[in-house]
Amino acid sequence: GATLDFGVGEGLLTPVELLLAAIAGCSSVDVDAGTSRRSTPEVFEVLASALKQTEDGAVRLDDVEVDFDVRFPEDEQGAKAQKMVDRLIQLSEQKDCTVSRTVEHPTNVSFYNLAD
Repeated sequence: GATLDFGVGEGLLTPVELLLAAIAGCSSVDVDAGTSRRSTPEVFEVLASALKQTEDGAVRLDDVEVDFDVRFPEDEQGAKAQKMVDRLIQLSEQKDCTVSRTVEHPTNVSFYNLAD
């Protein structure tokens, strides 16, 4: 039942920005779920970016990059959580993040006009 306003304008995310946010958000949840059992991060920032490519007049994204800056307190539990970050990012990329896995593989998308 949630709604989301998007588009082009102040305070709105474009559909492309939403896609990048979904990729970053999906992986962020994976990393947070694994590390938060150990410690609360002092810094947890994730940035997703991509290059826009044009092929035969059609635009698409390529080279999507997700950069994590995750840091924990310098105590025993923080050190344990910090050691998990690289592995959790890798697991998210390879199998856990449904959003990025869908984007990586050919995915059928169909458009229909239900008003007709």
